[in-house]
Amino acid sequence: MADALPVRTIISPARYVQGRGAIARLGDFLAPIGSQPLLVTDDVVWGFLGHDVEASLQAAGLPIDREKFGGVPTAKEIDRLVQVINDRSADVVVAVGGGSTIDAVKAAGFLAGIRWVTVPSVASTDAPTSALSVVYTEAGEFEEYRFFPRNPDLVLVDTQVVANAPAAFLAAGVGDALATWLEARATAASGSNTMAGGIPTQAGTALARLSWDVLWEYALPALDAVRIHQVTPAVEKVVEANTLLSGLGFESGGLAAAHAIHNGLTAVPQTHGLAHGQKVNIGSLTQLVLEGAPTSEIRDFVEFTTRVGLPTTLTEVGLKPEDADELAAIAAAATVEGETIHAMPFAVSPGELVSALASIEGFSRRVRAEAGLPEPVEFHAKH
Repeated sequence: MADALPVRTIISPARYVQGRGAIARLGDFLAPIGSQPLLVTDDVVWGFLGHDVEASLQAAGLPIDREKFGGVPTAKEIDRLVQVINDRSADVVVAVGGGSTIDAVKAAGFLAGIRWVTVPSVASTDAPTSALSVVYTEAGEFEEYRFFPRNPDLVLVDTQVVANAPAAFLAAGVGDALATWLEARATAASGSNTMAGGIPTQAGTALARLSWDVLWEYALPALDAVRIHQVTPAVEKVVEANTLLSGLGFESGGLAAAHAIHNGLTAVPQTHGLAHGQKVNIGSLTQLVLEGAPTSEIRDFVEFTTRVGLPTTLTEVGLKPEDADELAAIAAAATVEGETIHAMPFAVSPGELVSALASIEGFSRRVRAEAGLPEPVEFHAKH
């Protein structure tokens, strides 16, 4: 039988809601989706959002049933949540929290055969919109992607909640989202399949580029506003870029080297305390080196993302260029069969990746010194 012809496809959540005070509308948007919601959240998030969530659901005539999230989206935690869903006869599961909570809930909702909703408490990743979950081992290492036949039925983002969180979360989201365009343009050049199950649509690639443009224009003023817990038009734009534009852009535009390098970085324990977007930024910078991008482009990326508050050196993620064994482990994990690095428009060997990773230290240090930016300090000591 002949190979099937390639198709172009784009996928998205059924509804996206964003704005200051949006949490008060959760019940309104949730009621048409299910009558027996199960809320999954950790104690910290429930401590500052629980009252508003309860009030919104009660106003909509929905029961309050909450389950505590275990902390890491492991296969064991996902299976536990499936059992809770079944025991409580829930017909929709609602993730209230960060990317780990959201990934666990999406996977559990799929396995339990019910609908799922995401209510992110931060704008630190694009996990809220996607039809996939990243599953980790108990030790915190990347284990697998799990793909689902549909995206969340509802994504609801309260921008005041995002602005109340530490600015480092928003900065991490910028790191995750900036990779979207770099990876989408590589995927478009190679004609590789995306997470949506086909080659990129013009829409998916364009949304990835829009995310990049919005962030370069508005990320720095948005971070200034969030540091004093204010919601401004810049904050609204950056939250949308980090969450919706990046989510649609990565899933339907394509992933390439940056996220594969992120996954590789999880293979060494030094990086386990870092946010997803912090590791992704090292992946983006390394992808630019692998591509042989113009020096001016790489220099601009180092300057901008350093100002955002993202790591641009190995030092900041607990590594050194001389760490041969660790860099080899990272490169091996990032280039395994099936990893997204193979969507690059050229082959990348583990040795080439080690060289690119090791090279960013000296280049970034020189760029930062020339721009009057701070010396690198390990991020574990800063955040």
